[in-house]
Amino acid sequence: MFKRSTTLSFPLPMTATATPPILDATTSGTVDFGEWQTWYRITGTLDRGEPPLVVAHGGPGGTHDYLLTVADVSRSGAGRAVIHYDQVGNGRSTHLRDRGADFWTVELFVDELQNLLEKLGVADAYHLLGQSWGGMLAAEHGIRRPPGLRSLIISDSPASMPLWLAAAAELRARLPPDVDATLAKHEAAGTTDSPEYAAAMQVFYERHVCRALPWPNELNRTFAAIADDPTVYYTMNGPSEFHVIGTLKTWSVVDKVHAITAPTLLISGKYDEAAPSTVQPFADRIPDVRWEVFEHSSHVPHIEQRDEYMALVTRFLQEHDQ
Repeated sequence: MFKRSTTLSFPLPMTATATPPILDATTSGTVDFGEWQTWYRITGTLDRGEPPLVVAHGGPGGTHDYLLTVADVSRSGAGRAVIHYDQVGNGRSTHLRDRGADFWTVELFVDELQNLLEKLGVADAYHLLGQSWGGMLAAEHGIRRPPGLRSLIISDSPASMPLWLAAAAELRARLPPDVDATLAKHEAAGTTDSPEYAAAMQVFYERHVCRALPWPNELNRTFAAIADDPTVYYTMNGPSEFHVIGTLKTWSVVDKVHAITAPTLLISGKYDEAAPSTVQPFADRIPDVRWEVFEHSSHVPHIEQRDEYMALVTRFLQEHDQ
């Protein structure tokens, strides 16, 4: 049943503080996905009893690195396994720089996720957490009603890219006028690869992507990986989080999310680029859903309010293990 959204407020300065180290992987490897390979890492072990948590990263075109804090879930209880992976085209999985827009489809990544679940032997019982684009992918997966899906966590994700673009326009309108003017100038000229555009883009990112400064290494590694191979990100998204001109520009599951039967947790930050208007269709149309908002976070509350995020996720998983 639908539960109204709540706001999780904890004192958190928006500066870097000492944080626990990222947990090492227990094992890592690759599984075949057609003629390509999907790389994965597992924290904990798969024979501990609880269904594992599978984590889908954002982008599209990002990597698992910035979500490594979610391995903290393995610290609790009996050590639930947490599975991270790099989607094909990214990170340590097979790169395909020569493939065009007809190759990089939502269905490709839905198929890859299902293949990973089957190859790792967890398809009969698992939880799924998707962040940003990963949450969009998770929603697509949930709509298909896979029988082994115990619960779904959609974190900082829109139900519709048109809604995302409308929200981004509102957030941009609140930027300093010279910053927005710089962004608009380069977008119109097609010079979004210029240092001036990057500097203006960073102003938006430090407000609505990650407010914890300086950014942690794992987040920087993901952005560096996108810069090293922008094939998927540029093709499906575009040059920035708010200038979406790729193949996902018209993507929406607003009219399909009612088909999700798994208990679902929605997570977002008060300053999130995934603004409330982009999340609302999930809250309105998924039958069994709750929505939590982190008061001191933007797009990455798993970094900005790490302890509170992991406590919430851990409780939710425990509630739906059976």
